[in-house]
Amino acid sequence: MTKPRLVYFDFAGSRGEECRIALHLAGVDFDDVRVARADWPAQKSQSPFGSMPFLELAGQSPLGESNAILVYIGRQYGLHPKDDLQAAYHEALMSYCEELRHHVSPVLRITDEPQKRNAREELARNYLSVWGSNVERQLGDHPFVGGDKVHVVDIKLYLVVRWLISGTVDHLPTTVFDHCPKLKRLCQQVDEHAGVKTWLERSAR
Repeated sequence: MTKPRLVYFDFAGSRGEECRIALHLAGVDFDDVRVARADWPAQKSQSPFGSMPFLELAGQSPLGESNAILVYIGRQYGLHPKDDLQAAYHEALMSYCEELRHHVSPVLRITDEPQKRNAREELARNYLSVWGSNVERQLGDHPFVGGDKVHVVDIKLYLVVRWLISGTVDHLPTTVFDHCPKLKRLCQQVDEHAGVKTWLERSAR
């Protein structure tokens, strides 16, 4: 292996995509290994925790968990604060994004239509509304969490919010975070970042 390998499902979203974008913004030449869902059971034993994404580095054991991967990339390539306390604030927000994903996932697995509608409407009305308000209180008047420069935490927040306001999740209103202007501004800034746009345009092809 001559360059890093980032292994995730063949899916342009969620945890794997935030790691891909971080590597791209860092200028790292990496192998973007995309695993078909049908092939994953046979490859699962290669991952450190039986899940993806994971990052393979020459001569090292694979690194799992998206937040650990993002923090590693961020520290190596200037996309994460050097100050320990500021880094901790960023990592708290990243953990809060993962809390949201774990909270939302069971609701997305509901198949009964009336139950699904009720659960998702309740999710938007209560949990997501509070989640957005809590994040909003952590944000200042700058474009990004840490000021005028994008960091890995901004990429993670962007991917989470973009997913939930995309209209692709039935019964979740695209306005669910309209009460969070700072969070929406941050996501717009990430969306308009030249490096992010380049990656997303490449992935869409």
